[in-house]
Amino acid sequence: MEVKILSAKFDIENSHKLEVAKEHGAYATLEKLFAMEPADVIEEVKKSGLRGRGGAGFPAGVKWSFLPKDTGKPVYLAVNSDESEPATFKDRYILVRDPHMLIEGIIICCYAIGCHDTYIYIRGEYTSQVRILQQAIDEAYEAGYLGDTVAGRDFKLEVTVHRGAGAYVCGEETALLESIEGKKGQPRSKPPFPAVVGLYDCPTIINNVQSIASLPFIIDQGAEAYTAYGTEKSAGTHLFGISGHVEKPGMYELPLGLPVLDVLDKVAGGVWKGRKLKGVIPGGSSTPVLTAEEAKTATLDYESMAEHGTMFGSGGIVVLDDTVDIVALVKNLIDFYHHESCGQCTPCREGLGWMLKITKKILAGGGSSEDIDLLLELCDNIEMKTVCVLSAACTMPVRSYLNKFRHEFEAYVEKGASLQAAGIQG
Repeated sequence: MEVKILSAKFDIENSHKLEVAKEHGAYATLEKLFAMEPADVIEEVKKSGLRGRGGAGFPAGVKWSFLPKDTGKPVYLAVNSDESEPATFKDRYILVRDPHMLIEGIIICCYAIGCHDTYIYIRGEYTSQVRILQQAIDEAYEAGYLGDTVAGRDFKLEVTVHRGAGAYVCGEETALLESIEGKKGQPRSKPPFPAVVGLYDCPTIINNVQSIASLPFIIDQGAEAYTAYGTEKSAGTHLFGISGHVEKPGMYELPLGLPVLDVLDKVAGGVWKGRKLKGVIPGGSSTPVLTAEEAKTATLDYESMAEHGTMFGSGGIVVLDDTVDIVALVKNLIDFYHHESCGQCTPCREGLGWMLKITKKILAGGGSSEDIDLLLELCDNIEMKTVCVLSAACTMPVRSYLNKFRHEFEAYVEKGASLQAAGIQG
């Protein structure tokens, strides 16, 4: 099942160093790249079907084509390496084990969109990743792959690493831009969209690390080689970080479209300790949960996830065994998103805190069935009523747990009522 495109150098010793990376093909695409017209590069990426690997899944080449022409302003590329989604760790593998693949992808993207300045926005806590990435960038400058004449061509490119301050919301593209500009990391209202008015009010493309790192293979091997993997609408491979209650958690590169249960059983070794599967979080904490029954018919691609009422997200798969307390899980989930709210929008700032109080009340044995209904009502009143989707990243999965595992919430209510009746509580 596993394939080696993005992960081809992951197991090679010192693969993060330029000398070793070049021995295994790094920067080999540049000769072909600079023989192409920028518009042809964009078209090749469109043909590849590469979709954004940050979670939204929007076609990368189509996004590039949204850039306005002849504005007289510089074009910027912002590489989103914030990776703050709980259960997601794919981009960190690229940064540490093959940073030159990312840099090569940046060169490809910038040539295609006419960009000469790139910012890699990285979560501030990623100290070892920042160190290794910056060393690779320094090597690329010294070797002439970055700077005034990229690979000896009349093409200038500067790459700057910008460290964030640990805010989950800065993974949202406009909050990321605000942070780079030195402002408080809060999302902007859209429109205008970043492709038109982005960094420093200039046209800007924002792509995820894995999206950019996929480009060298596409340019080197061609779009058809990439579409040979995956499905018709979900082409290529993806780095899946599988965690939770499996025998072999880890990072796996797999073609899109594989059955969820096949991946869990044949790749991740099955549910650990001989326990039963309770649920699967398919794409990081913000994606609605799949029950064990739903997982039987789900495949790892954008279309199947949508058909099952959830999202592909970032590819961070979390496996839940039959011992998981769903109510406690929901409390932890809401706690995280409430803490990470930037506070700009009232429904998010106040609503998530209200949801957290109610969930704690249920856990403590003081809740009622009306509280469960209220949680669902709050999900409806908060979701998509804010500038960005942080609140929806909380309410969408919470709603799925409430609907699919309501009996566990009711059990807490009934237990609390019984204890109060017996005079043990209250």
